Amino acid sequence: MRKEEDSDWKKLLTKLKDIYGEEPDVQIILFLIGVQELGKGYQKLKKDDKVNVMHIAICTLLEPYGFYEYVGKDEEGWPHWKLNEKIPPLKPAQQNKLIVEAIVDYFKKNEMLE
Repeated sequence: MRKEEDSDWKKLLTKLKDIYGEEPDVQIILFLIGVQELGKGYQKLKKDDKVNVMHIAICTLLEPYGFYEYVGKDEEGWPHWKLNEKIPPLKPAQQNKLIVEAIVDYFKKNEMLE
């Protein structure tokens, strides 16, 4: 991770800790992004829906990299993407680096991180 990305990641974790009272891990941040992108506010979710919310986050984060293309919402208001390009096999550290970079970019793009 580049020094700037590492610094931005630490700033983001600090900001989220200030809001939620504890430092979230990547999975929690993905869930928060998914809920935000779903746009339905607070609601009780079934286990399958929680998995789908995480998928929303992954698709949202990887869309700028060309892996996914947004195709619209279904009749229940759930967003859907199509896979444009198969994601290459990555080692866990590479996966984490890509996701962290995409999370930082997401928060910057949405003006939630300076």
